[in-house]
Amino acid sequence: MTYVLIPGAGGDGWQWHLVVRELERRGHAAIPITLPAGDEDAGWQEYADAVVDAVGGGRDLVLVAQSLAGFTAPLVCERLPVTLLVLLNAMIPVPGETGSDWWNNTGSGAAMRENLAFLGLPADAAADDKVVYFHDVPAALVEEAYARGEPKQSMTPMGQPFPLRAWPKVPTRVLAGGDDRLFPLAFQRRVARERLHLDVDELPGGHMLALSRPRELTDRLVAYLSTIGM
Repeated sequence: MTYVLIPGAGGDGWQWHLVVRELERRGHAAIPITLPAGDEDAGWQEYADAVVDAVGGGRDLVLVAQSLAGFTAPLVCERLPVTLLVLLNAMIPVPGETGSDWWNNTGSGAAMRENLAFLGLPADAAADDKVVYFHDVPAALVEEAYARGEPKQSMTPMGQPFPLRAWPKVPTRVLAGGDDRLFPLAFQRRVARERLHLDVDELPGGHMLALSRPRELTDRLVAYLSTIGM
């Protein structure tokens, strides 16, 4: 199988490097995608183009879409022979919904703030990326991530409606970190149930599972193949 690994906001394929190593160790191919996230002219279709171009003529594809990539991956499913789509701590859009509207429509902000308060964290913790995204990532990897510089994310796609009329007819799994502070587990369960009528599978860890739990994440991604007869 070939795993196509699509990052979230900032579009940096580096976040998958540990998962790539684990997948290749298990005999699978892996393609970490870097998106044109800093390009003010690039929207959802250009993000999908970047994935399609990187994959080329590959087949037997498993798409793994992290966070914001929940908008991009379904578009790729319409253009490539995708065997399985895995939504990893991902945004799940409905037809016509913009990225900006998604936050209010789903109530994600309130869910995050309530969860942070439950954890005993101050209100201003919501603005601290190390608290929200990197709280369970090893310190050396956090330092490496910050040394790379802050990824640029254009707001262009966030104003564009999700263009599909329906979710693609591709087997889909929703996988969430039980300790995700951006999209808390209960929130992800509700959104997946309401929008895709799917249950959520859980792994220990936060929003950046590819960095904090690469081995456990890879184990789950490979195990999913048996659920689709591969």
